[in-house]
Order: sequence, then structure tokens, then C-alpha cells
Amino acid sequence: MYPLLKSYLFRLNPEEAHYKTFDFIRLACKIPFLTQLFRRLYNVNDQRLERQLFGLRFKNPVGLAAGLDKDAVVFNQLANFGFGFIEIGTVTPLPQEGNPKPRLFRLVKNNALINRMGFNNKGVEAAALHLKKREHPNLIIGGNIGKNKVTPNEQAVNDYVLCFNALYNVVDYFVVNVSSPNTPNLRDLQEKEPLTALLNTLQNLNKSKPAPKPILLKIAPDLTNTQLDDIIDIVKITQIAGVIATNTTINRSGLDYPTEELESIGAGGLSGQPLSQRSTEVIRYLKTQSQQAFPVIGVGGIHSAKDALDKLDAGADLIQLYTGFVYEGPALIKRINKAILER
Repeated sequence: MYPLLKSYLFRLNPEEAHYKTFDFIRLACKIPFLTQLFRRLYNVNDQRLERQLFGLRFKNPVGLAAGLDKDAVVFNQLANFGFGFIEIGTVTPLPQEGNPKPRLFRLVKNNALINRMGFNNKGVEAAALHLKKREHPNLIIGGNIGKNKVTPNEQAVNDYVLCFNALYNVVDYFVVNVSSPNTPNLRDLQEKEPLTALLNTLQNLNKSKPAPKPILLKIAPDLTNTQLDDIIDIVKITQIAGVIATNTTINRSGLDYPTEELESIGAGGLSGQPLSQRSTEVIRYLKTQSQQAFPVIGVGGIHSAKDALDKLDAGADLIQLYTGFVYEGPALIKRINKAILER
């Protein structure tokens, strides 16, 4: 089914295809027999796939990464395709248009995407309203939070606090995104001092709540080993629940496209198969150097069951899909879960 849909969608502008896909998913899931068909086709129901992590029970370890359902408008429908958890966002306190179009590009030869979306979203309050309509009580939902483009880094903590408070009652865990390359100077917040201060503030707020939620940090694949050592220290100092490794990369090496063509696309974060090896290296480094001190969710370049198993072998406790889901469709989720069971 998906190869036919993909052949149509890949003829469209990538961002237009994104919204057409949402329209298709919403329409299809209004038809009861199609919803049941999707569940039968793509779900693998086996208790051996369940994972207990930071106080939450995941029905399987394969999740959807942030960035696809930014505004939490199709998370209920996406749950029918077999995901063990879904992460919405990145959301910001105020709605923002994001960067000028075009801002999403396919690199089909490499099964990759380049995006410079720029946290385009309708604001955290809109997402919170949608999340109140959760139809699957056992579906784990993560909330990925960021800052508005116009907010200076010195005041960024206020944006994260606003998002945390707005989503607290409607998500199961939080992800602090300071690693997108598409918001000017955002990655400066990954430096040890500002990041420790930001996470400590959120943790203090979290501890003041009746039932604290797990807070994770999403990091860039472009960090050096010294910076990764800092991340390990920060997790220990702030006692956050874990790390998501990794976000998109600004690296363009090894792509099957002329330099001039890549330069014509311009800036943005690269995701997909070219990121696979590096994200796996970061997972392994974090797990080894920290002596398994905290959970890691692995994301980046998972386009096959083998890619997923490589992440798990490197130490990932859970994994997430984004670009692989775009290129391979929901059958990839089933293939990964079956491969995990066969092992």
C-alpha cells in the first residue's frame, strides 16, 4: 500500500507531501475498517517487546521522533501503525512560521532529507489542546520543547518553562531540544554552563509538581568527544532521565550529490541514512563512557531492521524513526519489532 502512496507523494514538493500525508492519514482513519486494517497490518502485539524505562511502560521500543507531528494533530491516527510511543513538537511558547520556503529537500540517492524548518508550529497551547483528546490511554506521548526564534539565549529558560508548564498534564515525558541547527544560536545552549542552568531550572520546576515527569535532552551528532563528556557530566549533575541521540547533522560528507547542488539547497539539518553511523557512534560513546549510567533513545538513519538492531547493540534502550518512516513507510515498524523478537 505505502509504495503506491510514496510514488505519488515523492512527485510533490516535500513539504506539500508532508501535509498531503496528514490528510490521507486523517481521512483513512475515519473509516473504521481501514483503521482495523492498519492495526492488523502493522502492529506486533507481544509482551516480549515491552520496555520499562524511567517509570513508563512502552508497548514496544520503536517510537516516532519529534518533527513529524509538530502540532499533535495526527498522533492518535499514527498510533494505529504500531509505534510504541510518539513524540510531538518541537513546540515553542508562541506560534511561529519558521524559516522561509523552500525549507525541506529530499536527497533520494542517499535516502535522506535536509530541513531548515525552524520550529514552525502553532504554539504550545494549541498542541496541548490537541493532546487532551488522546484516544489511546496506553500510548506514551513525549513533548519536545524549544524556544522561539526571537527569544535571546539569555532568556531561553523562560520559553522552556512556559512549554513545560503548558504540556505537563498532557505528556508522559519531556525532551529539551537545544540541538536543532535551524534556529540561530540555539546550539550555543549545548555548552556546559548554560545547559546545566537550563536543565537545573526545569528539574527544580519538575520536582515541585505532584508527579514529576522524565526529562530528556536531545543532542546533536556534531558534538566532539569532549562535548559528549560534558553531556555525561550534565546528566549526572542535573539528574535528568536520559538523552536522545541524535538530532540532525550539519555535516555534508559522503553524499552522492555535487557540491554545487548541495550548496544550492543551503543550510539545514541532514537526516536519514547518512546519519546512521554517526548517531550509532554517539550512542555507543555515551553508554560506554558513562558506564550505562542513564537511558539513551537512539535516532538517526534507521531505514531497516538491521539499522535498528545496530542502535540497540550500541546501547540504545529505545529507538525512534523519522526519515526512515518517510522513505520506508509503516511496514518498517513491524519489520523492526519482528527482528527484535527473532533475536
